[in-house]
Amino acid sequence: MKQSFIFGAVLTFLGSLLHIAIIIGGPDWYLASGAGESLAKQAESGSLYPAFVGSILVCIFLGWSIYALSGAGIIRKLPFLKLFLILIAALCIIRGTYGFFIPVLFDSPYVVNLGVWFWVSSSVVWLAIGLSYAAGIKLNWSYISAVKT
Repeated sequence: MKQSFIFGAVLTFLGSLLHIAIIIGGPDWYLASGAGESLAKQAESGSLYPAFVGSILVCIFLGWSIYALSGAGIIRKLPFLKLFLILIAALCIIRGTYGFFIPVLFDSPYVVNLGVWFWVSSSVVWLAIGLSYAAGIKLNWSYISAVKT
């Protein structure tokens, strides 16, 4: 029952580690990750803005991991647990779904440079995360819905 949330927690934790690696890796890593040429150029010029944005994403993904562990009952129940888990699952599923259509719908240099492989592979990962959170919600509904006393 807990495995879905644990899987989601691991994936989002790995996402936070990836974003740390992107910050450390610099401009080429920003480009390869899909962050865009603008952020890569800013990183190359020494701007702290790309690292700031990346750090925010690291914190978000770490927070998601913590909420997944809370949903699994591994750590204490966090505030707004059910709401946040539903929002995380929905955001990930939406991103995973629309990502498959990006290469077909948009012919911008940004989309073309990243290539179909990037959009398909990243969409598969986002869907895996979203579906694992959704499965965790379904399997643990009574636990995450119970009022904390």
